[in-house]
Amino acid sequence: MPGAWFPGLVRLYDILHHIWENPRTERGIGLGLLWIYLFTLVFAEGYRLGIFPDWAPKFSPIHFFAIELAFTLILGIEVISLIFVLPTSLSSSMGKQFEILTLILLRNAFKVLSFLPEPVYIGMDNIMQLVEIAASGTAALIVFLCLGVYRRYNRRWHAKMTTEAIARYVSSKKLVAMFLLATFIGIGVYDIWLTFTGHEVHFFETIYTVLIFADIAMVLIAQRYMPCYYAVFRNSGFVAGTLLMRLSLSAPPLLCSATAVFAAFFVLGLNFGANYFAPQAED
Repeated sequence: MPGAWFPGLVRLYDILHHIWENPRTERGIGLGLLWIYLFTLVFAEGYRLGIFPDWAPKFSPIHFFAIELAFTLILGIEVISLIFVLPTSLSSSMGKQFEILTLILLRNAFKVLSFLPEPVYIGMDNIMQLVEIAASGTAALIVFLCLGVYRRYNRRWHAKMTTEAIARYVSSKKLVAMFLLATFIGIGVYDIWLTFTGHEVHFFETIYTVLIFADIAMVLIAQRYMPCYYAVFRNSGFVAGTLLMRLSLSAPPLLCSATAVFAAFFVLGLNFGANYFAPQAED
């Protein structure tokens, strides 16, 4: 099994996971986000006043960019948390993806602020931006409510496996998580280089595309240990739900909101059906 081939990677995952969930790490990340937010506001004001030389990095002069950047970083942190959640269970991973979807929708709302003038006012020439903000915010609220229902009525499935089989299953998922973490770092470094060279980046779109393939790998790994029909259908359905969530990223703002809400209701319906009709559920 892969976990037996790469025990070092499995141990490394455990170490990184422990560090990531350490309260001290969480406090440090929170403080770092605050300083980045304030630093970006200062740079935006500096460019507005024209006090920076031409060779300085080209930050947006719109102050709302600081809000968008802050939510982008929060979203990146949540993606890392998702990677660490993947080896636990598909149901826990699904809940984390709900959380990320709500942050994506809120981030979309704040991105629209960058197109509004300063000081802010709403007129007939920018009424569409107001509609997009309202749609993204409403969709985020609906998905958040769906997340609450999902977690309240979600039932953890337990497979009939030996202790050794469970250990192999978990180790295999940890190896997938390590691959995703390395991919996340690699894409992040490359996109930072693209940003400073003036190229357009699509970081989250690329990451979510990779996550689609990782989800399929998780389903195939689970198929080996849990081959029953209900487990395969439920796990594959979860992947279909996350696929809808990630495809919504490439859609226009209004269609993105509608697709995200549909994906949330789809997962809720799938979870209800799997819990209600399956004679014995597995996770």
